[in-house]
Amino acid sequence: MALTTMTPLPRAMLIDMDDTILSAYGRPEIAWNKVAAEFAGELAPLSPQQVAAAILESGRRFWATAEAAWRLKLGEARQVVVKDGFAALAAAGRPALPEELAVRLADRLTAYRDEEMFMFPGAHDAIDALKAHGVKLALVTNGAADTQRAKVERFALTHRFDHIQIEGEHGFGKPEERAYLHAMEALDVTPPETWMIGDNLEWEIVVPQRLGIYAIWMDAHGEGLPAGTPARPDRIIRSLTELLPDEAA
Repeated sequence: MALTTMTPLPRAMLIDMDDTILSAYGRPEIAWNKVAAEFAGELAPLSPQQVAAAILESGRRFWATAEAAWRLKLGEARQVVVKDGFAALAAAGRPALPEELAVRLADRLTAYRDEEMFMFPGAHDAIDALKAHGVKLALVTNGAADTQRAKVERFALTHRFDHIQIEGEHGFGKPEERAYLHAMEALDVTPPETWMIGDNLEWEIVVPQRLGIYAIWMDAHGEGLPAGTPARPDRIIRSLTELLPDEAA
């Protein structure tokens, strides 16, 4: 159960980037439906909603078993997901859609995500205030080196962190235990002195807790814990500003 009492600030925080500091990949159903609607004429007689639903189901299946290497080539992964979604529709007796359309639709989703990306309100100020309070900060993010480093620079995060750890640059990422251990070593702190904050229940809650880290789940949209999840965050927040002591909030 999430704690409701204010806990004194720790020596260090490991903070996720995507959908924790900035809105990046959340609510895929909205993104896929919007992008599919742009291709309505080419998808007919299928509706954009039918195609988006098939892609979403394909994505759930793909990422449930995908190897970590796919996180470093997200654009290619999306192409596979859309192609598999098209194949599932055809297997169900729906009209076949061309593979080149799948590639274009997937690439448009990648561009759309980049266009729509934004900092969560108050995130910059919260990070700056935590640093001013003497908290050591590490940005710990998965993904390709060029893609993630571009976000770090685009959203002015470089100078705000004592350590920036990108999966594609370091050769390992969450939920590998060495990802958290390496970040703590870089900050010269121990698990009991550290908080992990992020939106992924496995990567930012379950594994960090196993290491003795206080784990905080970012529920930016207020949707609550998924039904049946075994994860039990030490605390649940909707904004990084909630981490600040009352006098700093």
